[in-house]
Amino acid sequence: MTQLLAAAHPPASSRPATDWWREAVIYQVYPRSFADADGDGMGDLPGITSRLPYLRDLGVDAVWLSPFYSSPQADAGYDVADYRVVDPMFGTLDDAVVLIGEAHRLGLRILVDLVPNHCSDQHAWFQQALREGPGSRIRERFHFRDGKGEHGELPPNDWESVFGGPAWTRSKNPDGTPGQWYLHLFAPQQPDFNWDHPAVRDEFRSILRFWLDLGVDGFRIDVAHGLVKADGLPDLGDHERMRLLGNDAGPCFDQDGVHEIYRDWHTIFAEYEGERIGVAEAWTPTLERTANYVRPDELHQAFNFQYLATAWQAQALRDVIEDTLRAMRPVGAPATWVLSNHDVTRHATRFANPPGLGTQIREAGDRELGLRRARAATLLMLALPGSAYIYQGEELGLPDVTDLPDEVRQDPAYFRGAGQDGFRDGCRVPLPWSGTCAPYGFNGVEDGPSWLPQPEAWAALSVQAQTGDPDSTLEMYRSALALRRSHPALGGGDNLRWLPSAEGVLSFERTSDEGAVFLCSVNVTGAPITLSTPGRLLMASDRVTAGDTHTVLPADTTAWWTTA
Repeated sequence: MTQLLAAAHPPASSRPATDWWREAVIYQVYPRSFADADGDGMGDLPGITSRLPYLRDLGVDAVWLSPFYSSPQADAGYDVADYRVVDPMFGTLDDAVVLIGEAHRLGLRILVDLVPNHCSDQHAWFQQALREGPGSRIRERFHFRDGKGEHGELPPNDWESVFGGPAWTRSKNPDGTPGQWYLHLFAPQQPDFNWDHPAVRDEFRSILRFWLDLGVDGFRIDVAHGLVKADGLPDLGDHERMRLLGNDAGPCFDQDGVHEIYRDWHTIFAEYEGERIGVAEAWTPTLERTANYVRPDELHQAFNFQYLATAWQAQALRDVIEDTLRAMRPVGAPATWVLSNHDVTRHATRFANPPGLGTQIREAGDRELGLRRARAATLLMLALPGSAYIYQGEELGLPDVTDLPDEVRQDPAYFRGAGQDGFRDGCRVPLPWSGTCAPYGFNGVEDGPSWLPQPEAWAALSVQAQTGDPDSTLEMYRSALALRRSHPALGGGDNLRWLPSAEGVLSFERTSDEGAVFLCSVNVTGAPITLSTPGRLLMASDRVTAGDTHTVLPADTTAWWTTA
């Protein structure tokens, strides 16, 4: 391996260095599905590096990479065997350093995924714990417990895995006899760390510094709300079955003890120049609980899953926007807005189906309706105060692939009963870049492999097909992100004033310190609505002809205006 050098760490060229994260647009890359440089059908780090100019030109500020660490891939890399090694399927550590450096050269920041709640069952610590058996000191770094029942044949408590089934798996003793049980809130291949153990805390401090020394700008922290469990691991009892989606999971998630960990991490981030940050994936019962993760001495951002899960309904959207801004204001943290990610059905498909079906949907729904609403929802999101997240491919208007054959599915939840729906593979299908047949330039090989099959209809949705088409979703994203950068009233802050509007319409304005006014109108109904023309039309998610006094806003359409 060649000598590794920390990547140069300049601030993004078109954003102020101070508090860059308060208004950043951050693009999530799912490495196995973004771009494949070696033609094996699996995306990789060199592939991502080759496509960084596309992301710069799209207009985002930072790139978040889902896990690329050494892993058996039982859960698409969220089962980490070695946090300091790049899995060969994605490349090498040298490739990671090159990617970070090239991103910085292009004015992009890089966030990497950190998975501190659990590791792989192939992690060296866990393998040693199995070899040494009960009583081993290293077992204290996990949650090993004797079972209940006459012969220890029952799990230690009634906790259930988020992926379905029990949250406990019984190990074997070194002599092959049934042994203790170990806790895994997710798949059996993902044993949970015991964060009460000082060695676990020390190890992750070291991991943070390892990647910060290589130049990363921050971390998205997986299951940030799960690290600490209630003392004694008590039964769930009357609490709901364990899920991630913000409900009260009792002793399993969102324990107050996690905040001590993030206060410690905050001091580590502060050691480095360039404002390195932590972003919490914290599914909590309320926005107020989410705000606890972004107090001034803890993390910097937290995903707004309440917003992601909100139906396409005017009052519901207004309520969650108001509640978000109200919850973040006391802790001085920016609001974040997100519509899709690698764990939920893409919003172009969610909005194509009736509300109330949750965030994992198996039906394709009305594709035209879903795309129209998705475009409108995007312009609404990008107009709101704070930071926004874009999931790869949403800028192409990609839907979920809801008809993947069972034999190609890899989501571990699909193979376990009573857990998540297990259809996350549908939002993870590799991107179409160019050409008229699969793999659509994903790996640069005509008729080459792709780890998940791409639909024929995606030829019309490729980057190449949409580039230069003023009506395409890709060009809408490019225009919206450029306007978001250039209009002085957009981006950070928390200023938003609601304006009087007809039923089913959201109207608000934002004003810069210099007095520039931006206005947003969102028609959430299924019919055109006539409104008073509020200013000069900047852009819209559908065709809008603005009159001098009145404008007809089509169904499920967002329009941006300015009086500057």
